[in-house]
Order: sequence, then C-alpha cells, then structure tokens
Amino acid sequence: MNKFGFSTHASRVIDYETIDTKLISYIVENEPSFASCISCGSCTATCSAANLTYFNIRRLNVQIRLGEFEEIQQEIDKCMLCGKCMLVCPRGINTRNVIMLIKRGLTTLEIKK
Repeated sequence: MNKFGFSTHASRVIDYETIDTKLISYIVENEPSFASCISCGSCTATCSAANLTYFNIRRLNVQIRLGEFEEIQQEIDKCMLCGKCMLVCPRGINTRNVIMLIKRGLTTLEIKK
C-alpha cells in the first residue's frame, strides 16, 4: 500500500470489538438521529459552554464511540442545555436529548470506567 505522508494514530482508531458500546447503542436507540452525525463541528462552533470552557460536543461524540467514559463524565456537566447546537445542526439532531441521554446512560448503564 502506498504511503501518502500520513497515518492513523493508534490511539484514535476505533476498535469496535474491544470497546464498550452500551452507551452509543443506548443513545442511538433513544435518539436515532444521532447515528447520522457527520461530526461537522457546527454544534461546537455555536456552543455557549464551549466559549466559556473546554466543552466540545464534537469531541464527546468521538469519546462515546471510543468508549472513553471517564472523559465524558468530566465534560458532560459543562453543557448548559441552551439548545443553540440543535438550531445549527445540518442533520437536525436533537443534541439536547443526546446530552440528557449521555447523562442518563452514564448513571443507569453498567459502564466500566
């Protein structure tokens, strides 16, 4: 295979056979639109919490898919649930509901940290 001057960093590769997918499954089951997220970053660009803290909805999406639950628990409470992200999402994802599902999922699902 040709080398194109870049490679995927091993820590960012999503290995679906080894990660805990309970949370992502729970979110998609209750908010199917989340599966259509294209990680465009519009939500993060308009986020009030992101302007005041290091909160990043786009990064949360990646962390959920990677199974990095400790980082999610540290970040999730920074969201103010203002709803600006819902207004700018090109896919129409109910991001407020996703945030609430993440919070609920972290507390109710048996997720190893």
